[in-house]
Amino acid sequence: MGGSITFTMIKPDAVRNNFIGAILKQINENGFRIKAIKMTHFTRERAEAFYGVHAGKFFFDGLVEFMCSGPIVAAILEKENAIDSFRELIGNTNPEKADEGTIRKLFAESFTANAIHGSDSDENALLEGSFFFSVMEQF
Repeated sequence: MGGSITFTMIKPDAVRNNFIGAILKQINENGFRIKAIKMTHFTRERAEAFYGVHAGKFFFDGLVEFMCSGPIVAAILEKENAIDSFRELIGNTNPEKADEGTIRKLFAESFTANAIHGSDSDENALLEGSFFFSVMEQF
């Protein structure tokens, strides 16, 4: 039986550092089921569209540049209470403040290069997932 879904992206820093397998292992070991997954690369236009909610903010250009700097791995995950469970698993955006054992504590380089993204709401999980996967209605 299915649970709720969330969207995640393994960011360019973690891909570059060869952490894809270790991060996916953490995700699986914490009871998440991978429903869809792909490796891709943001173009500037796609990154600006994905992060459009932040357009005009001081960090927008740097964020877009970073997210275009290498491949990412996008995935749809399923588990009961997926949003909250996943955000707990990935930890604080700042890896220095993240709890021990969280993905960001283990694999992030910095506040900016923080290894992984996790949706913050059911609505955003659907929006973000739809940006990468055309089959969101089946989840």
